[in-house]
Amino acid sequence: MTNEASASDKAPDMKLFIACVVALTSTSFGFILRALTLPQWGGEFNLSNTQIGEIAGVGLWPFAISIVLFSLIIDRVGYKNAMMFAFFCHATSAVLTLFATGYYSLYIATFIVALGNGTVEAVINPVVATAFARDKTKWLNILHSGWPVGLVLGGILALVLGPETSWKLKMVLILLPTVTYGILMFPRKFPVNERVQAGVSYLDMLKEAGIGGMAVVATLVIFQIGSIFAWSNTINLVITGVVLGIFGFYVRSFGQPIFVLLLLLMIPLATTELGTDSWISDLMAPEMKVIGLQAGWILVYTSAIMAVLRLFAGEITHRISPLGLLAVSSTIACAGLLMLSASAGMMVLVAATLFALGKTFFWPTMLGVVSEQFPKGGALTINITGGVGMIAAGVIGAVILGFVQDKEIDAKLDQYDREHSTSLHASYATISHHSIFGEYQGLDYTKLSAAPEEERSTVQGIQESAKKSALKTVAIFPVIMLVTYVILILYFRSKGGYKAVDILHQT
Repeated sequence: MTNEASASDKAPDMKLFIACVVALTSTSFGFILRALTLPQWGGEFNLSNTQIGEIAGVGLWPFAISIVLFSLIIDRVGYKNAMMFAFFCHATSAVLTLFATGYYSLYIATFIVALGNGTVEAVINPVVATAFARDKTKWLNILHSGWPVGLVLGGILALVLGPETSWKLKMVLILLPTVTYGILMFPRKFPVNERVQAGVSYLDMLKEAGIGGMAVVATLVIFQIGSIFAWSNTINLVITGVVLGIFGFYVRSFGQPIFVLLLLLMIPLATTELGTDSWISDLMAPEMKVIGLQAGWILVYTSAIMAVLRLFAGEITHRISPLGLLAVSSTIACAGLLMLSASAGMMVLVAATLFALGKTFFWPTMLGVVSEQFPKGGALTINITGGVGMIAAGVIGAVILGFVQDKEIDAKLDQYDREHSTSLHASYATISHHSIFGEYQGLDYTKLSAAPEEERSTVQGIQESAKKSALKTVAIFPVIMLVTYVILILYFRSKGGYKAVDILHQT
């Protein structure tokens, strides 16, 4: 391949590494600008909380489609060609968003940008894991400091412009980091993946993921696509079965059981981190207003903490194992979410600090663990790990936070009417919706905006209470993670301790 050069016998190309960081920064820059624009879209296009959550979600789950597809072919297509596709997606999405007219056009434009984001990670994760094969967790954490850096830069820009600035201008600004990573990335030469350098065959790469790993990915992707086209569960199951049947016939391997477990663990991990990030500005808006700050500053603040701490992950993992770091992080994240759900005033910032400490190392350390333990899986295992995380954040994380709010508002309005002999529910919770979690009655914000002040104030109070209930719900997920990480720590201890597998320097 003309665009890739063997890197096994030379120092890592730091200019390429910087280009990878900037590319990742570009994806989160767009992510936060869209996240902080969601309330404007909701008001302008009369969207429900769940519809807003679905748009936030489609900014995440199509990531899995592109990252899985490119992981299967990227060693043949080439990393540079994949990055050209990502660039095209980012530019096209920005233009389509500018001309959006409602829910469906916003949904399509956001879908396209998610494809580009997935392609970026399909390239940068295996490139960095190969370039720094002997210290993967450290350098993957440093690489993924680019994500919170993008959140900080994009967030500050959006907040300085303020909610009164046209959201279309914010969408134009997304092109700035896109053009930057294109200029930096395209002149570089990319290394050959360590799996290819080590002579591990394509089939052996597929066997590392196996039927078990692909079952997790295929089920999430196909059922999400099925929900868009209103397929029945029977059709979803048949399509999933056919895909897995063909794949299983070819690979004839269940896959590495620990890898399959780590894939499943990405579901609660991504819901805790990215699902919460999609909503946290809106969820904490009432409390941030009390202390005189725009709600978006809380995401900027937690992201700044993450950006700094990820630079020091190498020092931490030299003292405790990556799995130990993940277990500690799960405990802190759970405490942070519970504290956020109960905090008021300045204590919100204290709780946000705790939550940021907890979520900082989740994503890149999980990628590091997968890459260190299953290097024979090459680009596939590391990338579908991220893919499962993104689709879980989009299908489950972003949507469940909106759904919990809508259901809570629905129930509390009904309860308030029964206790006070009013008709708030019948007057304002009048729009029926369907989501993957079930049916619910959403608020009609057009009617609510014209409601008498007293009624509007009562509904808004119920909305604020529902926001905190959503954070309590999410706190369940890091508990699941903690239990699983402890089990994995005990498993590796029984095998002599956690050690990275090195296929490039085996004797």
